[in-house]
Amino acid sequence: MIKKFQNCKIRTQFAIVILLAGALCYFLFSFLWGKRYETFGYLNDKFGFYPQLNDDSFWGTLYEEALKYDIPESEDDKETSEKMQPFFDLVDDYTGIYIYRLEDGIFLCGKPPISMEKHAFRSFFDFGYALTDGEGETPISFPIQFKNEMAQVHITFYHSSFFLYPYCMVLLVVCIGLFLFLVLFFVSRKMKQIIRLKDDVLVMAGGDLSHPFPDYQKNEIGILSHELDHLRIAFDENIQSEQESRKANQDLITAMSHDLRTPLTILNGYLEILKQQKRPDKQEDYLNRCLQKTADIKEMTDRMFEYALVFDPTETPELHSQNSALLRQILMEHCEFLKLVGFQTELAFPESTFFFLCDVTMLKRIFSNLFSNIIKYGDKQDRITVTVTQALHSITIKLTNTVKKDFSAIESNQIGLKSTVKMMQLMGGTTTIDKTATQFSVLLTLKNERS
Repeated sequence: MIKKFQNCKIRTQFAIVILLAGALCYFLFSFLWGKRYETFGYLNDKFGFYPQLNDDSFWGTLYEEALKYDIPESEDDKETSEKMQPFFDLVDDYTGIYIYRLEDGIFLCGKPPISMEKHAFRSFFDFGYALTDGEGETPISFPIQFKNEMAQVHITFYHSSFFLYPYCMVLLVVCIGLFLFLVLFFVSRKMKQIIRLKDDVLVMAGGDLSHPFPDYQKNEIGILSHELDHLRIAFDENIQSEQESRKANQDLITAMSHDLRTPLTILNGYLEILKQQKRPDKQEDYLNRCLQKTADIKEMTDRMFEYALVFDPTETPELHSQNSALLRQILMEHCEFLKLVGFQTELAFPESTFFFLCDVTMLKRIFSNLFSNIIKYGDKQDRITVTVTQALHSITIKLTNTVKKDFSAIESNQIGLKSTVKMMQLMGGTTTIDKTATQFSVLLTLKNERS
């Protein structure tokens, strides 16, 4: 239940909090207001809110004094009413007393509480009376014997207003305060979460990408935290990838420097010998060796430029659907060239026509690299096999050759293979290389498109 609430949107959570807090405060107020008379009775015993109501001598005096006065015949009998003023003065300022004829209940005379004539109390009473929906009066009605006849006396005490009205206002303040506390507590928790996210963003901006963002479930703040954490991980991976790429480039430059320095040193030596004309009979041989070293240098620089081009972040392949005839033509051309330079080849190609996604330029560069490696490192004594297989969603091309026995003496920085792997990745394919001491194979996988 709590997880469902936490996964709700913030506005839904806020509405639920308001409804629950409102319901809680309403029932709390209703319960405590329903207990107002029990509370009032308990406090009245201690503090005496009704000094006359609980005074037996007051009631005895009232009955005794009533026998001394004649009640008027009607409300218009002002003279008799004025004579009864001492009787009315028996009650205090917060009590009203009224006399009605016993037989028909007609009002004869009376005295309202003096406090009602005071503006401060009257305003206080009117506000509390409206607030409590008519609370604050304690009426008592009973028959009493006067000098001339029996009459109905109605006494209204207003002392309870001194408790009920402040009690009601205190309850309102407490319940409203509780409501605001619950709502603001919810808001403050969300604000703390936002501040926590802000602090974590500043930590990430400061360069610390190891500090994870907190999990705040699936509400808006939680989604934001989740996405920021993904961004942090992506940044971290990109920086690590960049560092690895920088290190790989530095290693490449170091390797290339070494690979270039060796043939250049040899070339320089042969040229020095030719310049000094020390061995005239070997000049043609030395010239051929110089040409071979310049060819080696050219091949290395070409591979280096290709490597730099493939690993350029802006390099984007142009993928199009190609017919299997294109692949067959490229492979057959390379296999025929291998035969011309003394290799034995075997090409296995499906008879059915299929389509695949590729960048034609990259595809040609890939096979140029692979077949160049075969010419450089392959053993002409064994057969070179090229196998193309069509699957449901992919096309695989596998090249296998035997490695020269003196392969260890040939220097290599594997730029061609690195370029091949990268270009296959750019085209959405994969490269699997299997290399042993005597055997080398590479498996290329491209996406198949149904015709």
